[in-house]
Amino acid sequence: MLQTCRQQQSVTRFLAGTISRHGIIRAVSTTPHILIVDDDSEIRDLLGRFLDKHGLRVTTVGEGRAMQRVLDTGRVDLVVLDLMLPGEDGLTLCRNLRARSRIPVIMLTAMGEETDRIIGLEMGADDYLSKPFNPRELLARIRAVLRRAELEPIVGTTDRDSVLEFAGWTLDTASRELQRADGVMMPLSGGEFELLAAFAMHPKRILSRDQLLDLARGREAQPFDRSIDVQVSRLRRKIEPDPQEPVLIKTVRNGGYIFTPTVRRRPRLDGSEE
Repeated sequence: MLQTCRQQQSVTRFLAGTISRHGIIRAVSTTPHILIVDDDSEIRDLLGRFLDKHGLRVTTVGEGRAMQRVLDTGRVDLVVLDLMLPGEDGLTLCRNLRARSRIPVIMLTAMGEETDRIIGLEMGADDYLSKPFNPRELLARIRAVLRRAELEPIVGTTDRDSVLEFAGWTLDTASRELQRADGVMMPLSGGEFELLAAFAMHPKRILSRDQLLDLARGREAQPFDRSIDVQVSRLRRKIEPDPQEPVLIKTVRNGGYIFTPTVRRRPRLDGSEE
């Protein structure tokens, strides 16, 4: 019996640490793996130590071929990619990566290179940071991009051109209009619309305040911003039967908020009419 238990434990350890080439068995890890690609060894070492200290698993390389080897041999959750690299530059590497993968990319650019930053975003980078930068800002951006990436698969490609129906309400994401069951239009501020759209696109899922900020405000969201609570309160006054006893947007203690209604999505027939 003791030998059998030991064999089972050994098999369990083996399976937990194995990645199948066929995707049948995958290693389970909750620690995000960050790949830093920068030809400056001092920056690589500094960022590697800093991000590791804050709970991230980090691999650092100095050029594109090494980057590709890391991507080919294991899971990477996010790439921090310098623009200026020996051999293939960061823009080319970003374009090639985006052609075959949805791994998030944060581009590091030289101060004042506005054109390169724009091109980087057009190539598929999720965010950018100008050098020199504070490592804490990079950490905040990494966490924000990872949160968005976690939620991204839930959002359909046509969500921003759809009509979302819930609890007697109709939200047109193209015209940004909210209509009551009796046909009356309910005016929404820009922030209220973005927040309601974020809720309606992620129903029945607990969303933290940071996740809601990322979904509703994107790069404009600041770390530790708690204005989301004010927006939720205003939104409740407009859509809840009783804002004092909310049933559509419920607070989750130590978790954030959850949008409780069932949401039905129907695509618009064209850009202006249903």
